Amino acid sequence: MKRETILVIGANGQIGTALLPQLQNRFGVNNVIAADLRKPQSDQGIFELLDATKPDALTEVVRRHRVTQIYHLAAVLSAKGESDPLWAWNLNMQTVLNVLEVARLHKIRKLFIPSSIAAFGEHAPKYETPQTAFLDPATVYGISKVAAENWSLYYHKRYGLDVRSIRYPGVISYQSMPGGGTTDYAVAIFHEAVQGHDFECFLAEDTLLPMIYMDDALRATLELMDAPESKISVRTSYNLAGMSFTPAELTAAIQGYFPNFVTQYKPDFRQAIAESWPKTIDDSVARHDWGWKPAFDLARMTQEMIANLTTVYRPLVTVQ
Repeated sequence: MKRETILVIGANGQIGTALLPQLQNRFGVNNVIAADLRKPQSDQGIFELLDATKPDALTEVVRRHRVTQIYHLAAVLSAKGESDPLWAWNLNMQTVLNVLEVARLHKIRKLFIPSSIAAFGEHAPKYETPQTAFLDPATVYGISKVAAENWSLYYHKRYGLDVRSIRYPGVISYQSMPGGGTTDYAVAIFHEAVQGHDFECFLAEDTLLPMIYMDDALRATLELMDAPESKISVRTSYNLAGMSFTPAELTAAIQGYFPNFVTQYKPDFRQAIAESWPKTIDDSVARHDWGWKPAFDLARMTQEMIANLTTVYRPLVTVQ
């Protein structure tokens, strides 16, 4: 079997932080290169300072390490991107185009470029949003994800590049802090609850959104990348579902552990972004093509988040 060398761009982000050790366990620490704009706070194994907007810098890393697979996880997220749309567009798109072109020129065997539910807009069905729903996103982040999906399809059709992608729902994890996404309330709320604080939510209490626990998101990513190429029928991005819930439902689940926990609702500009997104996702194509099935529901996810964050914040926590 040919030795694989994996490059993870955006390794310090929410998904990269959690995905990196799994890739290291699978391929070996010396065969996984973490890359980001800033050095990590802790040892990640082999690390490269990399600005992926610079194609020459990306090329140099790929050549020197003889990279065979790339996971491109760097992006400006939805809420943060709205503060400076042109900057967000330029960063998101330039990095994607650089990665695709470097992958083509250096015959990268497999490439992962994630998308998001932000790719959907007001004309997509809100419930059980289908794989082929119309895409008219309301944010620059979503616009860049739709463009990335289409560029990925183009590179596959024209050059035969094996590009794979998932439209992630909101990803919930304890491994890293929120990074500027509209669904990030569902991460921040746990940090506040576990520390004994009340929470101010920037979405309305009845805002239903698709979410996924990090363990499921990582498993989905690796299962997709492991699937035989003949099984991959979608070269834009696969719909992926985990669970859907509202801030009020999440609050109630947390109150099962912290009965005095309170959430106050003060919707801001992110409410309009959330209302443009689906409420539930139809991921039947992923289930058919590569056997996707989530393992975490709201109750199990809440238990896992509180258990792990209790360890982080001990001795501040008293779980009832």
